[in-house]
Amino acid sequence: MTETADIAPLPTVDGGFKTILADPPWRFANRTGKVAPEHKRLDRYSTMSLDEICDLPVADVSAKNAHLYLWVPNAMLPDGIRVMEAWGFRYVSNIIWAKRRKDGGPDGRGVGFYFRNVTEPILFGVRGSQRTLAPARSTVNMIETRKREHSRKPDEQYDLIEACSPGPFLEMFARYPREGWSAWGNESGVEVEPKGQQHRGYAGGSFDQVPLLDSYERMSPRVADRIANLMREEYEQGRSIRDLAEETEYSIQRVRTLLRRSGAKIRARGRGAADDDAELEQAV
Repeated sequence: MTETADIAPLPTVDGGFKTILADPPWRFANRTGKVAPEHKRLDRYSTMSLDEICDLPVADVSAKNAHLYLWVPNAMLPDGIRVMEAWGFRYVSNIIWAKRRKDGGPDGRGVGFYFRNVTEPILFGVRGSQRTLAPARSTVNMIETRKREHSRKPDEQYDLIEACSPGPFLEMFARYPREGWSAWGNESGVEVEPKGQQHRGYAGGSFDQVPLLDSYERMSPRVADRIANLMREEYEQGRSIRDLAEETEYSIQRVRTLLRRSGAKIRARGRGAADDDAELEQAV
């Protein structure tokens, strides 16, 4: 149990944060209405009661016109709306995280009393009058990626938020610091080791979190830059283009284009090395 008196003050900026992302440590109740016991063996994180979450002075650090992206479990949607209102925001829409297997199908390892959950919503709220930025007009309200460590959310959320909402940005209950964001939470420091297990393969350039794309789909420049840099790190450590294509399930053509985007020096290959760069750019 987390006592609010022990929680560090929220950071502040002049004029307030225009965009806030929050993933509160919700406390579940079991079917009898009693608080569900926390699993001591897993020791993942401390939870907070609904009142404790509502009492956080988020309105005090928010801009007059601002956006809120609030993660909430499917079973606690009404609580999410209550928290949003307590923080000074009104609910207007949502984004759905669809958890996928490597083959693109729904990841059926989720839990739930009534259905096996393969989705998780982000409630989107507005304070004052704050439109989304122009890229939002062509951004769908769904993120489709593979699951990572327990309760860790997909990195693609940052690409979406940064493209659709203005800064300055604040992440509450952050697990890791992110460049360009203010991070608040007991696991957000660079020196803090997250309590949740970090699955093998998720550290140091893993591609388990890359977006699933059809051959004709293009990714945003921000996402393309992030994945291109990951690929360059792996490629310069000796991975082949074919290896990267198999792991990401992207075409060899797309992988080569991303590597070139990152400035990687492409190693000699069997067939002619001269590709039409203009044609390749169409694949990203």
